[in-house]
Amino acid sequence: MESKVNFDYLKYLSKSSDKKAILEELMTAYGKDVWNYAFSITRKWDQADDITQEVFIKVYRNLYTFRNESSVKTWILTITRNMTLDYRRSAFYRKVSLMSFITPSGEQTSTEQTVIDKLAVNDLWKMVLQLPIKYREILLLYAHYQLSMKEIAHILGVTEGTVKSRLFHARKKISKLKENQSNGAD
Repeated sequence: MESKVNFDYLKYLSKSSDKKAILEELMTAYGKDVWNYAFSITRKWDQADDITQEVFIKVYRNLYTFRNESSVKTWILTITRNMTLDYRRSAFYRKVSLMSFITPSGEQTSTEQTVIDKLAVNDLWKMVLQLPIKYREILLLYAHYQLSMKEIAHILGVTEGTVKSRLFHARKKISKLKENQSNGAD
């Protein structure tokens, strides 16, 4: 349920509507969600910034193609996911990521790592960030964005059964990480 803003009028858009005003409302309502989702996948502050900009450019260009088959939030998060995955597949991303693995271990931590450390203020968030992307995404969409199984399946392009399975495995992995952490503290 979209409680922030009522976007029902999107289905009634006409060429005379003010696209910039609509985009501004969407950015206000979902900008933080888009950035957080992009960051959770890339774990890079600057890449999340770039992706967020690109997402809203695409939303602006495709505002009149929104078919109301899903909620606006689901539509925007689907665009975010697709753009993030495209960005990760690009040659630039692979080159930048490869360079972070080549850096000698004696150097100071990267800015990206510092940001992750600051954002990971609690152990649970740190554990979620350790999970593979497919599990991290499921937990974020389910727990943080409180999307339904159907909405998550739509965003990820998988069946609801796959969503349930990934959610089960993600929870299991988090439980195992918690158990390992508590055993290490003893």
